[in-house]
Amino acid sequence: MFNICLLTIGKVKESYLAKGVEEYLKRLRPYAKIELQELKPESFSKGTKEKAKKIEGERLKSFLEKKPDEEIIVLDERGKQYTSLELAQKLDQTKKKIIFVIGGSLGLDQEILNKYPKFSLSNLTFTHEMARLLLLEQIYRSVTIVNGKEYHY
Repeated sequence: MFNICLLTIGKVKESYLAKGVEEYLKRLRPYAKIELQELKPESFSKGTKEKAKKIEGERLKSFLEKKPDEEIIVLDERGKQYTSLELAQKLDQTKKKIIFVIGGSLGLDQEILNKYPKFSLSNLTFTHEMARLLLLEQIYRSVTIVNGKEYHY
């Protein structure tokens, strides 16, 4: 059984994406222990973006420092890409709890990006809300591959 945490900055505000997130969480629950940890986003203006990203980075760092035995992977467009089959194999082989980190609307602080392995959903850039839904779908796809369910063709 997969043991996964999605650590994110902020909540999903778009109702159509929130419905998708809830749908995949529901689908995953019989096959995986999955949790969402949503940290507070920092308010920013045009001139305070870097400061806000740094504060969000400190919130992430504070959370992650309490999890030294877990595998931490940050989502970043420059990260390693996997096929769905490769991701399923990676998740199946990992015996530790996996924490996937998704930044907020400003992305992730450089300190977080430098410290942890990076995973990319695509060469394309998605909103942080879409990334959460896409990641949950790929985790669900991985579960179905590992369990021999008809979903991935």
